[in-house]
Amino acid sequence: MIENRVNELIEILNEANYNYYVLDHPTITDQEYDKYLRELTKLEQAHPELKQEDSPTSRIGGTVIDSFNKITHEVPMMSLSNVFNESEIISFDERIKKEVSNPNYVVELKIDGLSVSLLYEKGRLVRGATRGDGVTGEDITHNVKTIKSIPLRLSRPIDIEVRGEIYMSKKSFEALNENRKRNGEEPFANPRNAAAGSVRQLDSSVAASRNLDAFLYHVPEPEKYDLHSQEQALHFMKELGFVVNPNIKTVHNLNELLDFTNYWTEHRETLPYEIDGIVIKLNDLNGQKKLGFTAKYPKWATAYKFPATLVLTKLKDIKFTVGRTGQVTPNAILEPVILMGSTISKTTLHNEDYVLERDIHIGDTVAIKKAGDVIPEVVKVIKERRTGEEIPFEMTKTCPICGETLIRRDNEAAYYCVNAQCDAKHMEGLVHFVSRNAMNIDGFGDRIIEDFYNMDYLKNVVDFYNLHKYKEELMELEGFGEKSIQNLLDGIEESKKNSLERLLFALGIRHVGSKTAKILARTFKTMDHLMEQSFEDLRDVKDIGDVIAKSIIKYFNDERNIQIIQGLKEHGITMTYLGVDTEEETEFSEKTFVLTGSLESITREEAKEKIESLGGNVSGSVSKKTSVVIVGAKPGSKYKKALDLNIPVWKEQEFLDKLNN
Repeated sequence: MIENRVNELIEILNEANYNYYVLDHPTITDQEYDKYLRELTKLEQAHPELKQEDSPTSRIGGTVIDSFNKITHEVPMMSLSNVFNESEIISFDERIKKEVSNPNYVVELKIDGLSVSLLYEKGRLVRGATRGDGVTGEDITHNVKTIKSIPLRLSRPIDIEVRGEIYMSKKSFEALNENRKRNGEEPFANPRNAAAGSVRQLDSSVAASRNLDAFLYHVPEPEKYDLHSQEQALHFMKELGFVVNPNIKTVHNLNELLDFTNYWTEHRETLPYEIDGIVIKLNDLNGQKKLGFTAKYPKWATAYKFPATLVLTKLKDIKFTVGRTGQVTPNAILEPVILMGSTISKTTLHNEDYVLERDIHIGDTVAIKKAGDVIPEVVKVIKERRTGEEIPFEMTKTCPICGETLIRRDNEAAYYCVNAQCDAKHMEGLVHFVSRNAMNIDGFGDRIIEDFYNMDYLKNVVDFYNLHKYKEELMELEGFGEKSIQNLLDGIEESKKNSLERLLFALGIRHVGSKTAKILARTFKTMDHLMEQSFEDLRDVKDIGDVIAKSIIKYFNDERNIQIIQGLKEHGITMTYLGVDTEEETEFSEKTFVLTGSLESITREEAKEKIESLGGNVSGSVSKKTSVVIVGAKPGSKYKKALDLNIPVWKEQEFLDKLNN
């Protein structure tokens, strides 16, 4: 009978969909699937009275509606609160622990798509709806039926609502945009926009052509099905025939939770679809009920949002600052915005050419990102948002501190204040001298140095070592006391023991960064020996070259600098290299190390310093070029990656033993 064959074909196709999408285990080929689908289509066309509402042929599309009907969600589709960094995840965990003892969490990838509610009656799909405002959504059933990974009939004839995310894979997104370009249409900006645009088509054949997918992750009324945990709910949905994301994990403590978020922060690009974070849910449904909801969010769940790599904000103003070399730099003053977990309110614009090349105006909406995940920078201007009230950039021609006319040197983009007495240059030089990678004198912030400078206690770097003479006077200043002043003096005294490379970097010799300072210190061993070198001697040192050599010669030919060095010598500042001679082979020589986890006996900065003093290098990420990964307590994903790549791992004690040897 034809009716029996129709039922048989529907059964074959539904089972094939379940095996392919839910179990990820295809049981028939694409050609066989298409053959059965064509046969079913022909039978239904010839006998329309036999076509069922949940027939697999409805996935082909073709239904056209006049408008989207509004629907009301019986259980509101609430959004989630957001956390943006590790400390906020820890705070979320602490709040949960106040109400629930020993909680475990289900952590899920946050699919970057469009939320959907699916309603089934007696196991058959009767409605698909958008989230809308959480209470009122739109009926998109005709388009939902075209999505092959959404079952039209469940494995059990039950009434149920489930919720999840409709998304477009990266592969489908690329194919769609290629097709749109060929047809002269505007490409979609991202897969999320493409998915959202697809499910809001009046003609379902458009949605059908775009290869949408869906993951399901929530049962709004779990008690109806005797479910007691989110973990159970996910298994239940999978049994019914829904596609549940395979990268879901139940974690039993905070460390496992942070490991999961760290892993996917680093590996999200390996997925065939876009994700924009991790959803963290209390696993126990009774605990969820106990915690309840705020007016907007469930208290038992949150979404860790991955650090944005590119964000938009308003450039409110451009201010000019003077550095220790006299270089005058334009800086963007921004409307505060969160970028990769940090609040950014200003960033450098480098120089006049940088601003003009990007046509940056005051008042522009700009896109910023973090270069190397560290320094925020303005990438481009969103010119289509201009109103006409923006102010074009104009480079200042005078020093913002002393008013001296600036000069622009040949073959350089920067402008300089050449006034030797400019206060800004002096203060920046003092701030640099005490900074962590230089003499590392704790307690001296910009404000303290500015105050001491204006009160004539600090005019050059030698004056740091004379401050002990004014201890009683300094203790009388507002905001200071005996303990705080003594801490400053102790830090100054301790800095006298630093190795030569710190002093060379602290002096602010142009083009001599911390790495170059180490090369010079290792090569020449003492300040006097370095000062005796000719241009040719310096230039021939590996990684020095003409520009740095000229700058060093110029610095030591200036009598004022010689007086500074002599003054430091008289105060007992170390003028010799205290590290290991790089000609002597060590277990660290020419190797690249990565640090992960918390070190208990030594700070990371101290560990880095010791490794570099022994001829090694320290990197922030693990790769095939990494020689050793040093592991402290609670290591993160770097440790796992080291194991995956078979890179040697040293525990903290082993590392300390090797240092001592």
